[in-house]
Amino acid sequence: MGTKATTVEQQITLLESRGMKFDCDVEKIKETLLDIGYYRLGFYSYYFQDKKSHQFTSDINFNDIIKLYYFDFDMKMLLLRYIYRIEVHFRTQLVYFASNFYNENNTWYIDSKIVDNQILKEFNSIYFNLKTKNKIISKHHKKYHPCDYAPTWKVFEFLTFGQVFKVFSNLKNEDLKLKISEVYGFREISLLNNYFISIINIRNICSHNGVLFDYNQPIGIQSIPNLKYRLKTQNNTNLNASLRLLLFILSKVSKNRASDLEQEVKSLLAIASQNELVKNIIISKIKFDL
Repeated sequence: MGTKATTVEQQITLLESRGMKFDCDVEKIKETLLDIGYYRLGFYSYYFQDKKSHQFTSDINFNDIIKLYYFDFDMKMLLLRYIYRIEVHFRTQLVYFASNFYNENNTWYIDSKIVDNQILKEFNSIYFNLKTKNKIISKHHKKYHPCDYAPTWKVFEFLTFGQVFKVFSNLKNEDLKLKISEVYGFREISLLNNYFISIINIRNICSHNGVLFDYNQPIGIQSIPNLKYRLKTQNNTNLNASLRLLLFILSKVSKNRASDLEQEVKSLLAIASQNELVKNIIISKIKFDL
């Protein structure tokens, strides 16, 4: 899409001129374009276009692109539900172990003796927004005025996964970080760091409308210490690697939920594979092999 807005009629004409096929009525095409958006669909049709001419390189049908879009959307919604379970569990471990370790300091998260100075300025900005906009935190300050900060267990309920993990990463006490890592069976903090950064990356793709099926981790996922979930190939960045990691970490939280996710992923892949274009994408890009 260029620098000038176009009507849905112009968008259809442009797609036709580039070789896209349509097997549904024009009104349905317009409805879809106004629902999803020409620009967003471009993230999916891009894979089937010549990078210079923008001509579609094979017999691509509009409905095939829509199928691919909804497959990717459904996978994102599925993973978000289970990532949330991991997020809540990790937040609980951090709050529980750190708050009991520093049981005389219920606001340890803003203590420069406990948390590295480099994130405190950033955290103060986050906290100001909570204090002014979050009903629970605002209520706390009205009740306990003039306290500067609310207790950890109240505040951390309203932090993002990334913010919670950043606090963990900036704890000065390595023994405390190791104790939390051991909850997941890790004797090395670096392993937990690699895994949870990878999970947060996937969460961000799912939450912010990125293309999931073709996502590659910026840093490879380290070897998974579990025979079932260990990678079978050298590719430790693609979605297959991330799915195996999610299943492994989830199995540390709840084996039943890990089993549920595995079955739901397999079911989604099977249904989506009924479309030939999507099936080829699953085989060539995702390569799920569990």
